[in-house]
Amino acid sequence: MDNKDTGDFGENMAALYLIEKGFEMLARNWRYKHLEIDIIASKNNMLHIVEVKTRTSSEFGFPEQMISKIKMQFLKNAAAHYQFEHPQWKWLQFDVIAILKKPTEEWALDYFEDVYF
Repeated sequence: MDNKDTGDFGENMAALYLIEKGFEMLARNWRYKHLEIDIIASKNNMLHIVEVKTRTSSEFGFPEQMISKIKMQFLKNAAAHYQFEHPQWKWLQFDVIAILKKPTEEWALDYFEDVYF
């Protein structure tokens, strides 16, 4: 599996997880110019901006550790544009879904709610 396939797999796994938890999917891979949001979902009148990180190994750190300050700033900027285009959303939060392949060939999913850097 190459990096794009791994990323796509992780985003699909994350979307299914959120749907199972009662979220409504609003957009996937939403773009504004050079900015991108992996998943935009809603639940209980809250807009969720979800960054998905998928890794096949923890050799260089866990997936959630791979979100840089620059990436977080890009997410904030993208979220601001999304809110501008969709002014009905007054409340939002940033979430992270980290997916890691375990040595047993299983995949572990961790959901971090309301993160802010």
